[in-house]
Amino acid sequence: MPYDIVIGLEVHAQLTTRTKIFCGCSTTFGDAPNANTCPVCMGLPGVLPVLNRHVVDCGIKLGLATGSTIETRNVFARKNYFYPDLPKGYQITQYESPLCSKGALEFLLGGGRRTVGITRIHMEEDAGKLIHDELAPVSYVDYNRAGVPLLEIVSEPDIASSDEAVAYLKALRQLLIYLEICDGNMEAGSLRCDANVSLKVQGSPVFGTRTEVKNINSFKYVQRALEYEIERQRGILDAGGTVVQETRLWDAQTGVTRSMRSKEESHDYRYFPEPDLIPLMVDQAWIEQMRGTLPELPLARRARFMAQYGLKSYDAEILTLTKAMADYFEECVQLYDAPKEICNWIMTEVLRVLKEEDLANLRITPAMLTDLIKSVRNGIITAASAKEVFEEMSATGSSPGEIIAIRGLTQISDETELRELIRAAIDANPNQVAAYRKGKTNLAAFFVGKVMQATHGQANPQLANTLVKELLEQ
Repeated sequence: MPYDIVIGLEVHAQLTTRTKIFCGCSTTFGDAPNANTCPVCMGLPGVLPVLNRHVVDCGIKLGLATGSTIETRNVFARKNYFYPDLPKGYQITQYESPLCSKGALEFLLGGGRRTVGITRIHMEEDAGKLIHDELAPVSYVDYNRAGVPLLEIVSEPDIASSDEAVAYLKALRQLLIYLEICDGNMEAGSLRCDANVSLKVQGSPVFGTRTEVKNINSFKYVQRALEYEIERQRGILDAGGTVVQETRLWDAQTGVTRSMRSKEESHDYRYFPEPDLIPLMVDQAWIEQMRGTLPELPLARRARFMAQYGLKSYDAEILTLTKAMADYFEECVQLYDAPKEICNWIMTEVLRVLKEEDLANLRITPAMLTDLIKSVRNGIITAASAKEVFEEMSATGSSPGEIIAIRGLTQISDETELRELIRAAIDANPNQVAAYRKGKTNLAAFFVGKVMQATHGQANPQLANTLVKELLEQ
Protein backbone atom coordinates (compact mmCIF):
# COMPACT_ATOMS: atom_id res chain seq x y z
CA MET A 1 0.00 0.00 0.00
CA PRO A 2 1.36 3.46 -0.87
CA TYR A 3 1.88 5.82 2.03
CA ASP A 4 2.41 9.53 2.55
CA ILE A 5 5.40 10.32 4.76
CA VAL A 6 4.76 12.95 7.42
CA ILE A 7 7.76 14.49 9.23
CA GLY A 8 8.01 17.33 11.70
CA LEU A 9 11.27 18.50 13.24
CA GLU A 10 11.94 19.96 16.69
CA VAL A 11 15.27 21.76 16.66
CA HIS A 12 17.06 23.01 19.78
CA ALA A 13 19.44 25.89 19.00
CA GLN A 14 21.92 26.93 21.70
CA LEU A 15 22.26 30.70 21.70
CA THR A 16 25.55 32.59 21.50
CA THR A 17 25.05 34.51 24.73
CA ARG A 18 28.00 34.94 27.10
CA THR A 19 25.90 33.94 30.10
CA LYS A 20 23.09 31.52 30.87
CA ILE A 21 19.40 32.28 30.52
CA PHE A 22 18.59 32.87 34.20
CA CYS A 23 21.96 33.50 35.87
CA GLY A 24 25.40 35.00 35.24
CA CYS A 25 27.31 31.73 34.72
CA SER A 26 29.45 31.42 31.58
CA THR A 27 28.21 29.44 28.57
CA THR A 28 31.75 28.66 27.34
CA PHE A 29 31.95 25.18 25.84
CA GLY A 30 34.73 22.83 26.91
CA ASP A 31 35.46 24.20 30.39
CA ALA A 32 36.21 21.81 33.26
CA PRO A 33 33.11 19.85 34.38
CA ASN A 34 30.83 21.77 36.74
CA ALA A 35 33.05 24.88 36.61
CA ASN A 36 30.25 27.08 35.28
CA THR A 37 27.57 26.56 37.91
CA CYS A 38 25.96 28.56 40.69
CA PRO A 39 23.05 28.22 43.14
CA VAL A 40 20.59 29.56 40.52
CA CYS A 41 21.35 27.11 37.69
CA MET A 42 21.71 24.29 40.23
CA GLY A 43 18.27 25.10 41.63
CA LEU A 44 19.30 25.45 45.28
CA PRO A 45 16.61 26.53 47.78
CA GLY A 46 15.81 30.22 48.01
CA VAL A 47 17.32 31.35 44.70
CA LEU A 48 15.45 33.34 42.05
CA PRO A 49 16.01 33.31 38.27
CA VAL A 50 16.52 36.56 36.35
CA LEU A 51 15.85 36.49 32.61
CA ASN A 52 18.74 37.32 30.24
CA ARG A 53 17.39 40.03 27.91
CA HIS A 54 19.74 39.00 25.10
CA VAL A 55 17.96 35.63 24.90
CA VAL A 56 14.72 37.45 24.11
CA ASP A 57 16.55 39.56 21.50
CA CYS A 58 17.69 36.38 19.77
CA GLY A 59 14.22 34.88 19.78
CA ILE A 60 12.63 38.03 18.36
CA LYS A 61 15.24 38.16 15.56
CA LEU A 62 14.54 34.57 14.55
CA GLY A 63 10.81 35.19 14.74
CA LEU A 64 11.09 38.21 12.42
CA ALA A 65 13.36 36.33 10.01
CA THR A 66 10.77 33.54 9.70
CA GLY A 67 7.76 35.85 9.41
CA SER A 68 6.38 34.70 12.76
CA THR A 69 3.96 36.47 15.01
CA ILE A 70 5.78 37.86 18.05
CA GLU A 71 3.74 37.43 21.21
CA THR A 72 3.46 40.59 23.31
CA ARG A 73 2.75 38.71 26.57
CA ASN A 74 5.01 35.75 27.34
CA VAL A 75 4.61 33.42 30.28
CA PHE A 76 7.28 30.95 31.37
CA ALA A 77 6.31 27.50 32.61
CA ARG A 78 7.80 24.67 34.61
CA LYS A 79 8.14 21.36 32.79
CA ASN A 80 8.40 18.77 35.54
CA TYR A 81 10.31 15.53 35.13
CA PHE A 82 13.08 13.68 36.92
CA TYR A 83 16.40 12.91 35.27
CA PRO A 84 19.92 13.10 36.76
CA ASP A 85 21.03 15.88 34.38
CA LEU A 86 18.14 18.16 35.48
CA PRO A 87 19.28 19.61 38.82
CA LYS A 88 16.04 21.43 39.71
CA GLY A 89 13.74 18.52 38.87
CA TYR A 90 12.02 20.79 36.36
CA GLN A 91 12.94 22.79 33.26
CA ILE A 92 11.95 26.42 32.80
CA THR A 93 10.44 26.71 29.33
CA GLN A 94 7.42 28.20 27.54
CA TYR A 95 4.28 26.17 27.03
CA GLU A 96 0.95 27.87 26.32
CA SER A 97 2.51 31.20 25.36
CA PRO A 98 5.58 30.83 23.07
CA LEU A 99 7.56 33.88 22.03
CA CYS A 100 6.92 33.30 18.31
CA SER A 101 4.29 31.37 16.36
CA LYS A 102 2.87 30.79 12.87
CA GLY A 103 6.03 31.39 10.87
CA ALA A 104 7.64 29.66 7.90
CA LEU A 105 11.05 28.85 6.48
CA GLU A 106 11.69 28.98 2.74
CA PHE A 107 14.62 27.03 1.29
CA LEU A 108 16.00 25.58 -1.94
CA LEU A 109 15.30 21.97 -2.88
CA GLY A 110 15.85 20.25 -6.21
CA GLY A 111 16.27 23.47 -8.16
CA GLY A 112 13.08 25.00 -6.74
CA ARG A 113 11.85 26.67 -3.59
CA ARG A 114 10.06 24.89 -0.76
CA THR A 115 8.34 26.32 2.32
CA VAL A 116 7.83 24.55 5.65
CA GLY A 117 5.61 26.08 8.31
CA ILE A 118 6.94 26.81 11.80
CA THR A 119 4.45 26.14 14.56
CA ARG A 120 6.31 27.90 17.36
CA ILE A 121 9.64 29.20 18.60
CA HIS A 122 10.05 29.32 22.34
CA MET A 123 12.77 30.03 24.90
CA GLU A 124 13.95 27.49 27.44
CA GLU A 125 16.95 26.36 29.47
CA ASP A 126 19.12 23.36 28.63
CA ALA A 127 19.76 20.42 30.92
CA GLY A 128 23.17 19.15 32.00
CA LYS A 129 25.15 16.38 30.32
CA LEU A 130 25.59 12.76 31.36
CA ILE A 131 29.04 11.24 30.78
CA HIS A 132 29.10 7.44 30.82
CA ASP A 133 32.23 5.62 31.98
CA GLU A 134 33.16 2.91 29.49
CA LEU A 135 35.28 1.06 32.06
CA ALA A 136 32.89 1.09 35.02
CA PRO A 137 29.10 0.85 35.52
CA VAL A 138 28.81 4.51 36.53
CA SER A 139 27.83 7.82 34.94
CA TYR A 140 28.98 11.32 35.77
CA VAL A 141 27.00 14.55 35.44
CA ASP A 142 28.44 17.79 34.11
CA TYR A 143 26.09 20.69 34.92
CA ASN A 144 27.96 23.31 32.90
CA ARG A 145 25.27 23.12 30.23
CA ALA A 146 22.39 23.34 32.73
CA GLY A 147 20.73 26.72 32.24
CA VAL A 148 22.35 27.43 28.86
CA PRO A 149 19.75 29.29 26.75
CA LEU A 150 17.96 27.48 23.94
CA LEU A 151 15.44 28.33 21.28
CA GLU A 152 13.24 25.39 20.36
CA ILE A 153 11.97 25.65 16.78
CA VAL A 154 9.02 23.35 16.09
CA SER A 155 8.06 22.83 12.45
CA GLU A 156 4.66 21.95 11.07
CA PRO A 157 4.38 18.33 9.84
CA ASP A 158 4.97 19.62 6.29
CA ILE A 159 8.08 17.60 5.46
CA ALA A 160 7.57 14.62 3.16
CA SER A 161 11.00 12.99 2.78
CA SER A 162 14.40 12.62 4.42
CA ASP A 163 15.97 14.78 1.70
CA GLU A 164 13.50 17.56 2.45
CA ALA A 165 14.15 17.26 6.18
CA VAL A 166 17.90 17.68 5.66
CA ALA A 167 17.38 20.65 3.32
CA TYR A 168 15.11 22.32 5.89
CA LEU A 169 17.58 21.68 8.71
CA LYS A 170 20.51 23.06 6.68
CA ALA A 171 18.51 26.17 5.81
CA LEU A 172 17.54 26.70 9.45
CA ARG A 173 21.16 26.29 10.56
CA GLN A 174 22.26 28.78 7.89
CA LEU A 175 19.66 31.30 9.07
CA LEU A 176 20.68 30.95 12.72
CA ILE A 177 24.33 31.58 11.80
CA TYR A 178 23.40 34.55 9.57
CA LEU A 179 21.52 36.08 12.48
CA GLU A 180 24.58 35.42 14.69
CA ILE A 181 22.43 33.87 17.41
CA CYS A 182 23.76 30.29 17.20
CA ASP A 183 27.08 28.90 15.95
CA GLY A 184 25.37 25.83 14.45
CA ASN A 185 28.02 23.44 15.75
CA MET A 186 26.16 20.13 15.77
CA GLU A 187 29.16 18.14 17.03
CA ALA A 188 29.39 20.34 20.14
CA GLY A 189 25.64 20.08 20.68
CA SER A 190 24.83 23.67 19.73
CA LEU A 191 22.19 22.41 17.31
CA ARG A 192 20.22 19.25 18.08
CA CYS A 193 17.28 17.75 16.24
CA ASP A 194 14.37 15.53 17.28
CA ALA A 195 12.26 14.11 14.46
CA ASN A 196 8.59 13.11 14.58
CA VAL A 197 7.78 10.55 11.89
CA SER A 198 4.56 8.89 10.80
CA LEU A 199 3.07 7.22 7.73
CA LYS A 200 -0.52 7.52 6.54
CA VAL A 201 -2.45 5.96 3.72
CA GLN A 202 -1.75 8.00 0.60
CA GLY A 203 -4.27 10.83 0.25
CA SER A 204 -5.92 10.12 3.59
CA PRO A 205 -6.66 13.10 5.90
CA VAL A 206 -6.09 10.87 8.92
CA PHE A 207 -2.53 10.97 10.30
CA GLY A 208 -0.79 7.79 11.36
CA THR A 209 0.76 7.07 14.74
CA ARG A 210 4.01 8.98 15.12
CA THR A 211 7.27 8.13 16.76
CA GLU A 212 9.89 10.59 17.95
CA VAL A 213 13.58 10.02 17.22
CA LYS A 214 15.69 11.91 19.75
CA ASN A 215 18.92 13.94 19.67
CA ILE A 216 20.24 13.44 16.14
CA ASN A 217 23.43 15.49 15.82
CA SER A 218 24.41 15.57 12.15
CA PHE A 219 22.79 16.00 8.75
CA LYS A 220 23.95 12.54 7.71
CA TYR A 221 22.43 10.94 10.78
CA VAL A 222 19.16 12.86 10.32
CA GLN A 223 18.86 11.40 6.83
CA ARG A 224 19.81 7.88 7.86
CA ALA A 225 17.62 7.88 10.98
CA LEU A 226 14.58 9.09 9.07
CA GLU A 227 15.08 6.61 6.24
CA TYR A 228 15.41 3.74 8.72
CA GLU A 229 12.35 4.80 10.71
CA ILE A 230 10.24 5.25 7.56
CA GLU A 231 11.11 1.75 6.37
CA ARG A 232 10.57 0.29 9.86
CA GLN A 233 7.07 1.75 10.04
CA ARG A 234 6.31 0.76 6.45
CA GLY A 235 7.24 -2.84 7.25
CA ILE A 236 4.96 -2.88 10.33
CA LEU A 237 2.00 -1.45 8.42
CA ASP A 238 2.47 -3.71 5.39
CA ALA A 239 2.45 -6.71 7.73
CA GLY A 240 -0.87 -5.58 9.21
CA GLY A 241 0.67 -4.41 12.48
CA THR A 242 0.25 -1.22 14.49
CA VAL A 243 2.94 1.42 15.01
CA VAL A 244 3.42 2.17 18.71
CA GLN A 245 3.63 5.80 19.78
CA GLU A 246 7.01 6.02 21.46
CA THR A 247 10.30 7.85 21.75
CA ARG A 248 13.15 6.13 19.95
CA LEU A 249 16.91 6.64 20.03
CA TRP A 250 19.09 6.71 16.92
CA ASP A 251 22.05 4.34 17.20
CA ALA A 252 24.65 5.64 14.74
CA GLN A 253 26.93 2.60 15.12
CA THR A 254 24.29 0.05 14.13
CA GLY A 255 22.28 2.36 11.88
CA VAL A 256 18.95 1.60 13.59
CA THR A 257 16.50 3.32 15.91
CA ARG A 258 15.81 1.64 19.27
CA SER A 259 12.86 1.99 21.58
CA MET A 260 13.70 4.35 24.44
CA ARG A 261 10.40 4.90 26.24
CA SER A 262 6.70 5.37 25.60
CA LYS A 263 5.94 8.77 24.11
CA GLU A 264 4.98 11.32 26.73
CA GLU A 265 1.96 13.61 26.45
CA SER A 266 1.99 17.21 27.67
CA HIS A 267 0.04 16.31 30.81
CA ASP A 268 2.83 13.92 31.83
CA TYR A 269 5.03 16.95 32.49
CA ARG A 270 2.53 18.73 34.79
CA TYR A 271 3.15 22.11 33.20
CA PHE A 272 2.24 25.14 35.29
CA PRO A 273 3.26 28.83 35.16
CA GLU A 274 6.71 29.55 36.57
CA PRO A 275 5.99 31.33 39.87
CA ASP A 276 9.43 32.98 40.11
CA LEU A 277 9.19 34.86 36.80
CA ILE A 278 6.61 37.53 36.02
CA PRO A 279 5.08 37.62 32.49
CA LEU A 280 7.46 39.05 29.89
CA MET A 281 5.98 41.94 27.90
CA VAL A 282 7.41 42.54 24.44
CA ASP A 283 6.26 45.87 22.99
CA GLN A 284 6.37 47.04 19.38
CA ALA A 285 9.37 49.31 20.04
CA TRP A 286 11.43 46.29 21.14
CA ILE A 287 10.35 44.36 18.05
CA GLU A 288 11.26 47.25 15.73
CA GLN A 289 14.62 47.65 17.45
CA MET A 290 15.40 44.01 16.67
CA ARG A 291 14.10 44.36 13.11
CA GLY A 292 16.70 47.06 12.57
CA THR A 293 19.49 44.61 13.44
CA LEU A 294 18.48 41.95 10.90
CA PRO A 295 21.01 41.28 8.13
CA GLU A 296 20.06 40.61 4.52
CA LEU A 297 18.83 37.00 4.66
CA PRO A 298 20.41 34.15 2.65
CA LEU A 299 17.84 33.68 -0.15
CA ALA A 300 17.50 37.42 -0.69
CA ARG A 301 21.27 37.86 -0.78
CA ARG A 302 21.65 34.98 -3.23
CA ALA A 303 19.08 36.53 -5.56
CA ARG A 304 20.80 39.91 -5.36
CA PHE A 305 24.22 38.41 -6.12
CA MET A 306 22.79 36.89 -9.30
CA ALA A 307 21.06 40.09 -10.37
CA GLN A 308 23.70 42.63 -9.32
CA TYR A 309 26.89 40.74 -10.12
CA GLY A 310 25.73 38.41 -12.91
CA LEU A 311 26.74 35.29 -11.01
CA LYS A 312 25.48 31.82 -11.80
CA SER A 313 22.93 30.28 -9.45
CA TYR A 314 25.38 27.70 -8.06
CA ASP A 315 28.14 30.26 -7.46
CA ALA A 316 25.74 32.68 -5.74
CA GLU A 317 24.44 29.86 -3.54
CA ILE A 318 27.95 28.86 -2.42
CA LEU A 319 29.06 32.45 -1.81
CA THR A 320 26.02 33.11 0.40
CA LEU A 321 26.21 29.89 2.43
CA THR A 322 27.63 31.94 5.30
CA LYS A 323 27.32 35.62 6.02
CA ALA A 324 31.10 35.80 6.54
CA MET A 325 31.79 34.44 3.04
CA ALA A 326 29.22 36.72 1.42
CA ASP A 327 30.72 39.70 3.26
CA TYR A 328 34.23 38.69 2.15
CA PHE A 329 33.12 38.55 -1.50
CA GLU A 330 31.43 41.95 -1.34
CA GLU A 331 34.42 43.56 0.37
CA CYS A 332 36.53 42.32 -2.54
CA VAL A 333 34.08 43.73 -5.11
CA GLN A 334 34.09 47.11 -3.36
CA LEU A 335 37.87 47.20 -3.71
CA TYR A 336 37.96 45.98 -7.32
CA ASP A 337 34.94 45.90 -9.64
CA ALA A 338 35.53 42.47 -11.15
CA PRO A 339 32.87 40.25 -9.50
CA LYS A 340 33.20 37.27 -11.84
CA GLU A 341 37.00 37.10 -11.54
CA ILE A 342 36.76 37.46 -7.78
CA CYS A 343 34.09 34.77 -7.68
CA ASN A 344 36.31 32.39 -9.67
CA TRP A 345 39.23 32.88 -7.27
CA ILE A 346 37.04 32.37 -4.22
CA MET A 347 35.29 29.33 -5.66
CA THR A 348 38.60 27.65 -6.50
CA GLU A 349 41.59 28.80 -4.47
CA VAL A 350 39.95 30.34 -1.38
CA LEU A 351 37.50 27.49 -0.82
CA ARG A 352 40.32 24.97 -1.25
CA VAL A 353 42.22 26.65 1.60
CA LEU A 354 39.06 26.83 3.70
CA LYS A 355 38.78 23.05 3.70
CA GLU A 356 41.64 23.14 6.20
CA GLU A 357 40.83 26.28 8.19
CA ASP A 358 38.05 28.68 9.13
CA LEU A 359 37.45 31.90 7.18
CA ALA A 360 38.12 33.87 10.35
CA ASN A 361 41.69 32.50 10.31
CA LEU A 362 42.30 33.11 6.60
CA ARG A 363 45.46 35.20 6.19
CA ILE A 364 44.42 36.52 2.80
CA THR A 365 42.40 39.71 3.28
CA PRO A 366 40.05 41.05 0.58
CA ALA A 367 42.65 43.75 -0.21
CA MET A 368 45.37 41.12 -0.72
CA LEU A 369 43.18 38.95 -2.96
CA THR A 370 42.11 41.85 -5.15
CA ASP A 371 45.71 43.09 -5.43
CA LEU A 372 46.69 39.64 -6.67
CA ILE A 373 43.88 39.60 -9.25
CA LYS A 374 44.88 43.08 -10.43
CA SER A 375 48.47 41.88 -10.86
CA VAL A 376 47.27 39.22 -13.30
CA ARG A 377 44.89 41.58 -15.11
CA ASN A 378 47.62 44.23 -15.50
CA GLY A 379 50.14 41.74 -16.85
CA ILE A 380 52.53 41.98 -13.88
CA ILE A 381 52.46 38.21 -13.31
CA THR A 382 51.05 35.22 -15.16
CA ALA A 383 48.05 33.21 -14.00
CA ALA A 384 50.36 30.32 -13.17
CA SER A 385 52.62 32.53 -11.07
CA ALA A 386 49.56 33.98 -9.35
CA LYS A 387 48.68 30.56 -7.95
CA GLU A 388 52.19 30.29 -6.50
CA VAL A 389 51.82 33.74 -4.96
CA PHE A 390 48.42 32.76 -3.53
CA GLU A 391 49.92 29.71 -1.82
CA GLU A 392 52.58 31.83 -0.13
CA MET A 393 50.06 34.49 0.83
CA SER A 394 47.96 31.80 2.50
CA ALA A 395 50.95 30.34 4.33
CA THR A 396 52.66 33.56 5.44
CA GLY A 397 50.16 36.43 5.19
CA SER A 398 52.61 38.41 3.05
CA SER A 399 51.23 40.79 0.44
CA PRO A 400 51.31 39.78 -3.26
CA GLY A 401 53.64 42.69 -4.08
CA GLU A 402 56.19 41.56 -1.49
CA ILE A 403 56.11 37.96 -2.72
CA ILE A 404 56.37 38.93 -6.40
CA ALA A 405 59.38 41.16 -5.70
CA ILE A 406 61.23 38.71 -3.44
CA ARG A 407 60.71 35.72 -5.75
CA GLY A 408 61.27 37.65 -8.96
CA LEU A 409 57.97 36.55 -10.51
CA THR A 410 57.30 39.64 -12.60
CA GLN A 411 55.92 38.62 -15.98
CA ILE A 412 58.25 38.95 -18.97
CA SER A 413 56.58 41.08 -21.64
CA ASP A 414 59.72 42.39 -23.35
CA GLU A 415 59.30 41.53 -27.06
CA THR A 416 63.01 41.49 -27.78
CA GLU A 417 63.73 39.00 -25.00
CA LEU A 418 60.81 36.77 -26.00
CA ARG A 419 61.78 36.81 -29.70
CA GLU A 420 65.27 35.57 -28.82
CA LEU A 421 63.83 32.71 -26.74
CA ILE A 422 61.38 31.76 -29.52
CA ARG A 423 64.11 31.76 -32.17
CA ALA A 424 66.20 29.50 -29.94
CA ALA A 425 63.26 27.10 -29.63
CA ILE A 426 62.68 27.15 -33.40
CA ASP A 427 66.38 26.44 -34.13
CA ALA A 428 66.36 23.53 -31.65
CA ASN A 429 63.24 21.86 -33.08
CA PRO A 430 63.40 21.85 -36.91
CA ASN A 431 61.07 18.83 -37.27
CA GLN A 432 58.27 20.57 -35.38
CA VAL A 433 58.85 23.73 -37.45
CA ALA A 434 58.47 21.75 -40.70
CA ALA A 435 55.31 20.04 -39.42
CA TYR A 436 53.79 23.38 -38.40
CA ARG A 437 54.48 24.85 -41.84
CA LYS A 438 52.81 21.83 -43.46
CA GLY A 439 49.55 22.55 -41.61
CA LYS A 440 49.91 21.25 -38.05
CA THR A 441 49.27 24.68 -36.59
CA ASN A 442 48.44 23.28 -33.15
CA LEU A 443 52.22 22.87 -32.72
CA ALA A 444 52.33 26.57 -31.89
CA ALA A 445 51.45 25.52 -28.34
CA PHE A 446 54.58 23.33 -28.31
CA PHE A 447 56.80 26.36 -28.89
CA VAL A 448 54.88 28.52 -26.39
CA GLY A 449 55.49 25.73 -23.88
CA LYS A 450 59.21 25.82 -24.59
CA VAL A 451 59.25 29.57 -23.94
CA MET A 452 57.31 29.16 -20.71
CA GLN A 453 59.72 26.44 -19.65
CA ALA A 454 62.71 28.63 -20.36
CA THR A 455 61.25 31.52 -18.36
CA HIS A 456 59.97 29.35 -15.50
CA GLY A 457 56.40 30.30 -16.39
CA GLN A 458 57.01 34.04 -16.35
CA ALA A 459 56.62 34.81 -20.05
CA ASN A 460 53.48 36.68 -21.04
CA PRO A 461 51.54 33.77 -22.60
CA GLN A 462 49.36 35.90 -24.91
CA LEU A 463 52.34 37.83 -26.25
CA ALA A 464 54.42 34.65 -26.55
CA ASN A 465 51.64 32.96 -28.56
CA THR A 466 51.40 35.94 -30.94
CA LEU A 467 55.17 36.10 -31.49
CA VAL A 468 55.50 32.30 -31.98
CA LYS A 469 52.96 32.36 -34.81
CA GLU A 470 54.63 35.43 -36.34
CA LEU A 471 58.12 33.85 -36.36
CA LEU A 472 56.97 30.40 -37.51
CA GLU A 473 55.23 31.90 -40.49
CA GLN A 474 58.24 33.87 -41.68
